[in-house]
Amino acid sequence: MSSLSSETLNTLKSKLQGQLVLPDDPDYDEVREIWNAMIDRKPALIVRCQSSQDAAEALAVGRDHNMLISIRGGGHNIAGNAVCDGGMMIDLSLMKDIVIDTAKRIAHVGPGCTLGDFDAEAQKHGLATPLGINSTTGVAGLTLGGGFGWLSRKYGMTVDNLLAAEVLLADGRLVRASETENADLFWGLRGGGGNFGIVTRFEFRLHPVGPDLLSGLMVFPFEHAKTVLTRFAAFTQTIPDELSVWMVTRKAPPLPFLPESAHGKEMVALAMCYCGDPAEGERLIAPLREFAPMIGEHIGVQPFQAWQQAFDPLLTPGARNYWKSHNFTSLAEGAIDCILEYAACLPSPQCEIFIGVIGAQTGRVAADAMAYSSRDANYVMNVHGRWDSADDDQRCIGWAREFFAKSKPFASAGAYINFLTEEEADRVEFAYGETYQRLAKIKGKYDPHNLLRMNQNIKPA
Repeated sequence: MSSLSSETLNTLKSKLQGQLVLPDDPDYDEVREIWNAMIDRKPALIVRCQSSQDAAEALAVGRDHNMLISIRGGGHNIAGNAVCDGGMMIDLSLMKDIVIDTAKRIAHVGPGCTLGDFDAEAQKHGLATPLGINSTTGVAGLTLGGGFGWLSRKYGMTVDNLLAAEVLLADGRLVRASETENADLFWGLRGGGGNFGIVTRFEFRLHPVGPDLLSGLMVFPFEHAKTVLTRFAAFTQTIPDELSVWMVTRKAPPLPFLPESAHGKEMVALAMCYCGDPAEGERLIAPLREFAPMIGEHIGVQPFQAWQQAFDPLLTPGARNYWKSHNFTSLAEGAIDCILEYAACLPSPQCEIFIGVIGAQTGRVAADAMAYSSRDANYVMNVHGRWDSADDDQRCIGWAREFFAKSKPFASAGAYINFLTEEEADRVEFAYGETYQRLAKIKGKYDPHNLLRMNQNIKPA
């Protein structure tokens, strides 16, 4: 554990608007806890910031005492980079301010906000920006790694909608990054993770969305999975930008619209969202009902904000999680067969394989326009291992790794940085592809000593 003198700690505490949490404090364990229960690290101190000035004070102490520093936004990252052992956690989760400029359609968002926080404020005005699919995810980490969700086919990646950021640099300067201010830093922030500074404020472009949209689930029995996935692969090549259809295969949870006989059995679900006229959406999704006999369906017009929370019960904190991920330009028969082979032997009732369909607007941005460069990725697969007991670690992790290796021949270049686990440092350069060397130069300019290295780290050139 890094140790600081009582004088240093007291001086830091006196400068904070927020809270200094130490290992002996009664709320220490609660504050250091993050979403993935596999990560159990113990910082020497936690600075719970209320402002960018708090973050600057904390960063200065960490830098001057050569401490390992981690940055927490929502604390949802699979690799657990929000928390470190023996160093300083700079916790931004209390910085939840959101200002919606309806005239300019811009959202000013604090780094502690979750998707649920953002959606709640923006949807009051019928506005949204592309985010993820779980409302407890942190906006900051999601954005800095690229970000995609139900609206991405229409409006692009989250980073495509980032207009500017307030950034605390490793040397303590607070700067603004945009297309016209510190443009190289802005280029790197849009997909380069937390490598270049601590973002203390985001500015996003907003779009008119909802507040009510057509969305929901169709669930098919696993015996028809090959037919459903094959037709899904073809169908998603031709759909309009406004329609997103994703696939998940897992054991059926006890959803009220499914017969009790299906609960706990393997199934394939198609999840969909149409950000246009619901009547047109119904016409477009009608062919999906012909893919195979269904177990159940729950499709209708509902608030977009509610749909963004629909999968929260399957992603609650406290479980053990291990992910592996590939990008695909298309879903070949070999990839489908591989998915079905491993979906038939799920090692726990909570494990799943999902395919997020992007493409459309996400693929119309040049690969070198920003750090996120996987513009040929029409599908992003997440092998989501999830279970409750450490006794099951070996079995569940082994399943995910084996499937990942077997499906690799069908994958395209690059990887979604937000889905990389803590052990995948060797995949960071692969994930960025040709943009990596440019990112390393930016890292060398803004963080030459790699102070901010608790991330999917880019080594400074």
